[in-house]
Amino acid sequence: MIPSASLTPKEVRVATLVWQGLTNREIGRILETSEQVIKNHLRNTFDKLGVWSRLELAMYVASHGGKNWPPADMERPGMDSSCSAAVQ
Repeated sequence: MIPSASLTPKEVRVATLVWQGLTNREIGRILETSEQVIKNHLRNTFDKLGVWSRLELAMYVASHGGKNWPPADMERPGMDSSCSAAVQ
């Protein structure tokens, strides 16, 4: 299984917003949630992808397609179009 396949739609969205250079506060505003919830999503994403920092996460997203990550064939039921809309 590809590590990113185990990410939830919110974790994918947070990861792509980190890749775009947004802060936790900015991501929280976009997703209408608190910075602490964003930190929780990031911690889970770091664990699932085996990365240790926001920089490594951004590099992971960039090296796996950037704005085209995750690949369309990886999208699962429940993954709404807003996950990919964030990177356009």
